[in-house]
Amino acid sequence: MAGPSHDPALYRTRDVVPVRRALVSVSDKTDLLKLAEALAAAGVEIVSTGSTAATIRDAGFTVTDVASVTGFPESLDGRVKTLHPSVHAGLLADLRLEDHERQLADLDIEPFELVVVNLYPFVETVRSGAQGDDVVEQIDIGGPAMVRASAKNYANVAIVVSPSSYPAVIESLGAGGTSLVQRRELAARAFAHTAEYDRAVATWFSEGTLTEEDLPAHLTIKAERLETLRYGENSHQRAAIYTRNGGHGIAQATQLQGKEMSYNNYVDADAALRAAFDMVKPAVAIIKHANPCGIAVTAPHALDPIASAHLRAHECDPVSAFGGVIAANRTVTLKMAENLRDIFTEVIVAPDFEPEALEVFRLKKNLRILKLPADWQQERMDVRLVSGGLLLQDADRFPDDIESVAKDWQLVSGERPADEEMTNLIFAWKSCRAVKSNAIVLAKNSATVGIGMGQVNRVDSCRLAVERAGDRVAGSVAASDAFFPFADGPQVLIDAGVAAIVQPGGSVRDDEVIAAAQAAGVTMFFTGERHFFH
Repeated sequence: MAGPSHDPALYRTRDVVPVRRALVSVSDKTDLLKLAEALAAAGVEIVSTGSTAATIRDAGFTVTDVASVTGFPESLDGRVKTLHPSVHAGLLADLRLEDHERQLADLDIEPFELVVVNLYPFVETVRSGAQGDDVVEQIDIGGPAMVRASAKNYANVAIVVSPSSYPAVIESLGAGGTSLVQRRELAARAFAHTAEYDRAVATWFSEGTLTEEDLPAHLTIKAERLETLRYGENSHQRAAIYTRNGGHGIAQATQLQGKEMSYNNYVDADAALRAAFDMVKPAVAIIKHANPCGIAVTAPHALDPIASAHLRAHECDPVSAFGGVIAANRTVTLKMAENLRDIFTEVIVAPDFEPEALEVFRLKKNLRILKLPADWQQERMDVRLVSGGLLLQDADRFPDDIESVAKDWQLVSGERPADEEMTNLIFAWKSCRAVKSNAIVLAKNSATVGIGMGQVNRVDSCRLAVERAGDRVAGSVAASDAFFPFADGPQVLIDAGVAAIVQPGGSVRDDEVIAAAQAAGVTMFFTGERHFFH
């Protein structure tokens, strides 16, 4: 059935809407009192419900209970509070229309200009392990109704569903009211919020669970635009970065200095994190065009472990490191900053930075410095868009006890090496995950010395890695992200002086590959697991 229509000539212009009355009902009390204080200072009447009203009142602010507005008590254990014409007429009245204004007056109903609502913690309740009625009780009914009503009426009402929007709303109170542009943006976030909530509820009813380990039958990804970028991969492409609900990655990093981030900067910084944070010891990865040109962990007994890791990563390929993006998995120290003083670098991302290091970096005003969020974590799932849809997979992660796992690698040639060389093989194997396929990594002393990446056949990647390693190839170890389909690739490595090779195995010609390694007396392990990175 079609909704009502009106003559456009009847609509009055309404851009900035002063806030005189606000409806506040939240389950997430973050910064609630800051908002209440700002509303009280601006002379806004606060109408509220249940625990929200109690929290605001206990802090000394005046609150009007919804029950006094509706003339009907909260009932059925709080299931019925705001589902009443006295509330929803105040949310849905379009005051651009004189007839709506007249009807409100006839009904003795006051409009709302601001609604602050977030919904019952349904997802959190499911993930806590709750079942049955405990979950059902966290399905919000009145909340989504208020959110959707207010969002529909964005011409007159500002709807806020997250504490992250409070600062902008507080600023608007001091500026005389909310603008039409602001209210429309808030409405978009509100509809996305209820859509995600409904998706979670529907998923639970159909599957009985919401665990992150499951691949859902229906997938909704909610993200908000953080900022528009100058351009995309190339100057003719538009671009923006969005933050995803629940994200704890590069999109949530804080930029401490430097030029604005570009699309390519973000891609490379994310790739650098992938490489550096696979390592347990202090580690640094240097990235160019989404591929590592150097990865290393600290040297034994180094006085400054993270500075040591950076120097060792830089030595792998100093030419390619020019203009690179760097990730460190520890706090960046003054010593590391001093080592970078004369090296042109685009971005440095790390968990933190010593104040003295930041002082050094301030001399390079264009250098972008990103501090990771305190709760930074690697993603559990990977999502990639394809034409007409998207792909979802478990993130490719190494087990925390990979040293124990490596003890079960299948030794197919040579002798099991000493602990130091096994550590080197594990380092090469972990580094390989960060290199675009086909990937070959040569390493010595837990630092890369040659990397072959992105080739359309594995033997070319072997040649490239050997060429980049030069004299350092002798005595190094090699890792391949997937099996060798022929013996020619390993033969390139063996002829160059590689002492040990780790690879997944599984080729129909494994016997030929093993025979080449055995003939040369080279140690070779099969892991039984590949690490393609496309």
